[in-house]
Amino acid sequence: MHELSIATAIVEQAGELARADGTDSVSAVTVRVGELAGVVPEALDFAFEVARDGTALATARLVVERVPARAWCEPCAEEFPVGVPPFFWCPGCDRPAPTLRSGRELEITGIEPAPARP
Repeated sequence: MHELSIATAIVEQAGELARADGTDSVSAVTVRVGELAGVVPEALDFAFEVARDGTALATARLVVERVPARAWCEPCAEEFPVGVPPFFWCPGCDRPAPTLRSGRELEITGIEPAPARP
């Protein structure tokens, strides 16, 4: 399950970003996961729960934003979904469209600091 190594990297990077912002704990981490990134969001969520234990993200939740895979057809000047498994054939002009516009993302897009304790 490579999601565990990805979750571990997310926890490490989010912890570093939080420390750089002067925060010692995090309540949520938002990540964008592309449809073709090769990551199962449910497995990533489970792995995140394991990886966060004993860290500044011990109680943090993982928010996964799923990004659909979309390709670009130059002749039609249109974007279209490619699905899974991907099919890079333009539905408009019935020609191959090899330009992938989205769907391979795997990135941290936000960190929510934990509320300050009184």
